[in-house]
Amino acid sequence: MKTLNQLQDLKVNKEKISMVTAYDYPSAKQVEAADIDIILVGDSLGMTVLGYDSTVQVTVADMIHHTKAVRRGAPNTYVIVDVPFGAVGVNDQYDLEIAVKLYKETDANGIKAEGAHLTQYIKNCSNMGIPVVSHLGLTPQSVGIMGYKMQAGNKEAARQLIEDAYAVQQAGAVMLVLEAVPSDLAAEISDKLDIPVIGIGAGKETDGQVLVYHDMLNYGVDRHAKFVKQYSDFSIGINGLKQYNEEVKSGAFPSEAHTYKKKIMSEVNKND
Repeated sequence: MKTLNQLQDLKVNKEKISMVTAYDYPSAKQVEAADIDIILVGDSLGMTVLGYDSTVQVTVADMIHHTKAVRRGAPNTYVIVDVPFGAVGVNDQYDLEIAVKLYKETDANGIKAEGAHLTQYIKNCSNMGIPVVSHLGLTPQSVGIMGYKMQAGNKEAARQLIEDAYAVQQAGAVMLVLEAVPSDLAAEISDKLDIPVIGIGAGKETDGQVLVYHDMLNYGVDRHAKFVKQYSDFSIGINGLKQYNEEVKSGAFPSEAHTYKKKIMSEVNKND
């Protein structure tokens, strides 16, 4: 498992950091087998694997359940768990209690929190020894306000994002995820910050990249964002399911090759 110091060294040495968002045991096993540096258990699991319309419905219990499965599948990978909507921003005591619960019960290496307004939260968690990854730019928990679109598209917003990035670093964030922002702005922030900056829809000059497992492998996803590259096509599994259905209906499955050879009824019916 790469440590936080080793991830920091990758930035210093200008070696790119790979991160994949995954949500369960089998996907985590594959991600670890591929030598990906970091797994993010994102609250996007709400839409991707739970079928919700947004991340808002995702609970702390959901995040714990899925992150524990990911940790079992990837025991030797740096794992980050999302703080879901409503689990931060209530009051300092409640926020910290939930942060401790997420960090402790999941065996994650850090937690991720969205928004520039959480500098005090980052400080409080850091004081407790909980590493916090900040998330700026497009923050999915706030799409009800900002919408799913590129952020920081004008001078004032770009300057504000730079200030926010410095602020979360100063507060103690160990890493920053930048989502859906102009590539030159992301490059500037990555260059100026000391902590690793991971981009998603933020160009190639960030310190690393993150994509969602289901997006990059076309697994149960109806549409793709502009910044998603498809590396494989798991949708072909539908063809296998169709063939299985046909073979069950026709009696072709199971064949002798998939049936135990042992016969027992002659013994059952024999008179002792």
